[in-house]
Amino acid sequence: MSKTTITSDRAPRAIGPYSQAVRAGDLVFCSGQIPIDPATGELVAGGIEAQTAQVIKNLTEVLSAAGAGWDDVVKTTIYLTNLADFAVVNQVYGAAVGGAPPARATVQVAALPKGAAVEIEAVAHLSR
Repeated sequence: MSKTTITSDRAPRAIGPYSQAVRAGDLVFCSGQIPIDPATGELVAGGIEAQTAQVIKNLTEVLSAAGAGWDDVVKTTIYLTNLADFAVVNQVYGAAVGGAPPARATVQVAALPKGAAVEIEAVAHLSR
């Protein structure tokens, strides 16, 4: 099985020694995305709704660079610094993943990079 790194200029650059995504066989493992605007390199302004929307946008760009979309995503993990944001995140996330949502875990964490309130990672399966 080969391993290929995936990179998109339309998503934030990695802020550490990791790839935006890695394809291994038919699977694409997307690193966690935080709400960084790729044009500025800064966190987006606004609350949890704006941050979640930016995370979804960033993940969409990484998935696209891998030849995938949300219909291909089989598993996500959502990291929140405040589990009270769960309902708002669910609303934004649900609009993105559509009618056949992937398996998912959501956990509260003490902190996220750059002071983000949300981070989402994804695994996609490419059947093409």
